[in-house]
Amino acid sequence: MNRSAPRVVALVVLVATVACGAAAATGAWRLHHKTPGAPALEVGDYLSMGWVGWDSAWYKRIAEEGYSYTPGIQSSVAFFPLYPMAVRAFMNLGLSVYGGGILVTLLCGPLAVVLFTLWARTLTDERTALQAGLLIGLYPFSFYLYGVMYSDALFILLVVSAFLLLEKGHLVPAVLLGAIATAARPVAPAVVVGLVARRLEWKRARGERWNVWDFLPVFSALGFLSYVLYLRQTFGEPFAFVETQGSPGWDQAPGWNTWLKVHWFHVVFLEGNNAEVILRYVTHALLTVLGLVLVKPTVRLLGWGYGLFILALVGLQAVGTKDFMGSGRYLISAFPLFLTLALLLRERPRLRHALIGVSAVGIVLLSWAFGRDLYVS
Repeated sequence: MNRSAPRVVALVVLVATVACGAAAATGAWRLHHKTPGAPALEVGDYLSMGWVGWDSAWYKRIAEEGYSYTPGIQSSVAFFPLYPMAVRAFMNLGLSVYGGGILVTLLCGPLAVVLFTLWARTLTDERTALQAGLLIGLYPFSFYLYGVMYSDALFILLVVSAFLLLEKGHLVPAVLLGAIATAARPVAPAVVVGLVARRLEWKRARGERWNVWDFLPVFSALGFLSYVLYLRQTFGEPFAFVETQGSPGWDQAPGWNTWLKVHWFHVVFLEGNNAEVILRYVTHALLTVLGLVLVKPTVRLLGWGYGLFILALVGLQAVGTKDFMGSGRYLISAFPLFLTLALLLRERPRLRHALIGVSAVGIVLLSWAFGRDLYVS
């Protein structure tokens, strides 16, 4: 079975990419034709419409116009710069802003899943690595890796690559990729803690003593710090990305209302919402709990370095959101938990097969819902 797991996962991801793209385009077609007298569009237009929505508009604005910031108003500084920079690079090659955004995700997302499988194979056997690759590749919210104009695919590719290099003993390239990754999402503490902890654990497992070079991963925060310095220089507010989260409409300023999830309780118990809305909010909350529950078995099965990485990443996202929304796709970034899940299900093939089957259906349905412009995550 040498090298078979990444190949099988690559084939599955290819099929998933096509299926999710078709589902999203179908959803976009349905949305478009709900409007009386809507003009007919080309097939390619529906494919594009299916993968752009919600936060895609912010990335479009940044790629085309750069950043803006007005205190107390929703501003583009909430979104980190690496992804729109990549989109702009493709725009300079002649692509449209949406075409560039979709292409960046299509290039990064499938590759991230394949590299995840290679990473998993450094820690476990071939068969379990394959199962882990299927779990993350068909995880319902992984459709964000297959074309959506969001930054998740780029971030996950960089972080998975950093940890893969770390497992192979290539410390400096791992730190470099980690630093680039922290310019894509505001989770630098998780990346730094994860890389430092895993490096120290990796050295100890080989019976080697720690030295100053083993703490080099602290420089993975440079991408994050570069953005902070840019905000300070440009707008006089180094943490404008935090301040703008509290503006009307987002309402996620740090504080007790956000930390205690007051909005979530209102939506689920007090506002009389329909079952679909309640199910959506409850699902994201349960996924957050699942991510935190898997920290302990991750420490036992993969080591405390990866356990700390998951705890920091899931914890940061859980603390920073007022209602857990977004947790579905945020869990993809906590990629070691999918290997932990594969290890826990290694002796439970029926449950594992059922989970993969349900996930395969779910990823297509959520792709269609996103194309319909429904609020998914």
